[in-house]
Amino acid sequence: MVDSSRGYNYEIVKFFTVMACVYLVIGTGVGVFIASQLAWPNLNFDIPYITFGRLRSVHTNTVLYGFAGTVLVATAFYVVQRTCSVRLWSDKLAWYTFWGWNIYMLGIFITLPLGLTQGKEYHEAEWPMDILLATVWLAFLLNFTMTLAIRKVSHIYVANWFYLALLIMFTYLHVVNSLSIPVGLWKSYSIFAGVQDAMIQWWWGHNAVGFFLTSGFLGIMYYFVPKQANRPIYSYRLSVIHFWALVFGYVWLGAHHLQYTALPDWTGSLGAAISLAMIIPSWGGALNGMFTLSGAWNKLRTDYILRFLIVALAFYAMSTFEGPVMSSKTVNALSHYTDWTIGHVHSGALGWVAMISIGAIYHMVERMWNTEMFSIKLVNVHFWVATIGTAIYITSMWIAGIMQGLMWRAYDDYGNLSYTFVESVAQMHPYYVMRAAGGFIFFCGALIMLFNVIRTIRLATADTRHVSSIPSSQQT
Repeated sequence: MVDSSRGYNYEIVKFFTVMACVYLVIGTGVGVFIASQLAWPNLNFDIPYITFGRLRSVHTNTVLYGFAGTVLVATAFYVVQRTCSVRLWSDKLAWYTFWGWNIYMLGIFITLPLGLTQGKEYHEAEWPMDILLATVWLAFLLNFTMTLAIRKVSHIYVANWFYLALLIMFTYLHVVNSLSIPVGLWKSYSIFAGVQDAMIQWWWGHNAVGFFLTSGFLGIMYYFVPKQANRPIYSYRLSVIHFWALVFGYVWLGAHHLQYTALPDWTGSLGAAISLAMIIPSWGGALNGMFTLSGAWNKLRTDYILRFLIVALAFYAMSTFEGPVMSSKTVNALSHYTDWTIGHVHSGALGWVAMISIGAIYHMVERMWNTEMFSIKLVNVHFWVATIGTAIYITSMWIAGIMQGLMWRAYDDYGNLSYTFVESVAQMHPYYVMRAAGGFIFFCGALIMLFNVIRTIRLATADTRHVSSIPSSQQT
C-alpha cells in the first residue's frame, strides 16, 4: 500500500511496526520467565533448553534485535521518507531487510536454546547467522543512504544523521567482532584471543549500546517528540552539537567495562574519563527534547503518547549519568559483577529504549492507518503499567546490587570475609521476586499494546473496506 498523497511506501513500515509489538511481547515474556527462574530455580524443570543460561541470550537477542532493531528499521524508513519528501529508494531491498531480519530472529529462537552460541555478549549467534545479519544490515544501509541521496529537500534533518551514524557504526562493529574461524556449520572460534578478544568484545558491546540503543533512538526522539508535541525542536544547533559529541566520544568508552581485569590500566582509565565527559552532551540532548515542550507542558495532561516520549527522555538522562558514574574506578570496585549493572541496563532498556519506541509506535499507527488508537484509555493504562513495572524492576536491582557489593567485600576483624557467596545469594531472593514482579507488570503493558494496535488496525482496515465498497457518487 502506498500513501496516495506523497507516494511513500508505508506498507513495509507497517509490517515492521506490527512485528515490533510481537517481539516486545516475546522478549519481555522470556525475560519474566528467566527472572522467575532466579527466584525459583526449579522452574527450569531440569530441561536444558529452557535453563537460564540458554534463555537469557534468547531474551537479550529478542529485545535487542527483535524489538529494538525492528523499531529502528520501521522508524528509519518512516522518518527518512517524510523528512526527505521522497519514496524509499528500493522496495525490494526494504522487503529483503524485513524477511532477512525475521529469518535471523527465527534462527535465534532455534539455535540459542540448543546451545549453539559463540558466547559473546549481544553477539551470541554463530557465524552463518552473522553473515545473514551483515547482508540484511547492508541492505538497510544502502536503501537508507540512497533515499537520502535522492531527497527532494536541500538539508538532511538531524534525525537522519543519528540513523546514519547507527547504520555505519553497526556495520563495521558487527563485522569486526564477527571475525572468526569456522570449524563446523554451527561452531567457530574468534580470531582474537585473551585480553584482545575481551577488548574487541566490549568495543563492540558498548558501542552496540551507544549506537544501536542510543544513536538510533535519539533519531526517534528528534523526529517524534517535535511531531507529537506539534512544536519545533528547542535548539537545532544543540542537536548538531549533541550528534558530533556522541559520534566522537562514544567509541572510546568500551574499556570501562573491563576495570580491574587483565586489560592495561590506562585503557580503563581513559574509558572512564571520557564516559564522565559524555554526561554533558547526553544531558544536552535530553534537555533539548524536554525543552521542546516549553510553553506546552499542559499537553502531557491529555496526550498519553507524548507522556511515553518525555518520560523516556527522563530515563535517558538518568541512565547516561548513572553509567559514567559506575565506570569510575571507585564506584566500579563496588558495582562490578553485581546486579546494580542489571538495574542500570534495564533503566536504559525499559525506561529509555522501550518507552521512546512505544511512543513512536503509537504515533506511527495513528498516522499510517489514518485513525485514532482503538482505546486511548488503554494507552494511558499502558503508560502507567510500563512506568510502574520499570520502577519496581530497576529499584530492586539497585538495592540488590549495592547489597551484593557490600557483602562481597565485608571483612571481619581477622581479615576474613564476613559472608560466604551462598549467603549473599540467599539475601538476593526477595529482590529477585521483586524483579520478576516488575518485569511481569511491564510484560502486561506489552500485551496491552499488542491488543490495542491489532484492534486499531482491524477497525481502520474495516472502515477502509466499507468506504471503498460505497459507490463514488455516494461518498462524501
